[in-house]
Amino acid sequence: MLNVKVLSGSMIAVLLAICSYLGAISRPDAAVAHVGTKALPEVAKVAQKTPAASLTISERGIGSAKLGMTFGELKKALGSTAQFKESPFKPGEGFEAVAVSQPGQVQYWIIYPFRTKLKDADVIEDLMTDNPIYKTVEGVGPGMTLKQAEAIYGKATLGYNTGYESVEVLVFANQPNKKIRFAPKAEGRQYAGVYGASQGSVHETNKYQPNAVIRSVMVRK
Repeated sequence: MLNVKVLSGSMIAVLLAICSYLGAISRPDAAVAHVGTKALPEVAKVAQKTPAASLTISERGIGSAKLGMTFGELKKALGSTAQFKESPFKPGEGFEAVAVSQPGQVQYWIIYPFRTKLKDADVIEDLMTDNPIYKTVEGVGPGMTLKQAEAIYGKATLGYNTGYESVEVLVFANQPNKKIRFAPKAEGRQYAGVYGASQGSVHETNKYQPNAVIRSVMVRK
């Protein structure tokens, strides 16, 4: 279960800063999850079609982009058909990004510290995608409804903290790896979750809008 209350202030600050930033370079209502490590049900594993290695989201990276490789190594791996473009950033959040396109369509973003320029020798530590062709080995990825994802990863819990810009976060009960973080959205709504009254700054729920989907997936070193 997502426990926003017990996460350290520094951890939440980092997660919410990244969430807010991703909304600036793509679409609004971005979020990232602090996830659990319980084992997946075997039936769910068998039911999903494993994506090709070039389209797989894992704890190691997204497609050809791997955490720990340098920017120059990724350029070499993708070849001349790939394009790399610095994306807009939201001042004050501490992050910038390079959008990786191939061919002409953004595949994923490389996230790096604010006020620096990503150099070929720099190591990739953060990646994000909202491209639905990328999925985890269990078949979960951007564009999938939360209901569909719950059938694979277990109960979804959503939450936000008004002390940290009210950015919504998401976690699945049986999500296998905490380095893979999912961001929810519900078109036409401020939040994907359906929240009741709260006495404090922390809001948490297992209920969500009927049109709630996974907006994006992030992998962090």
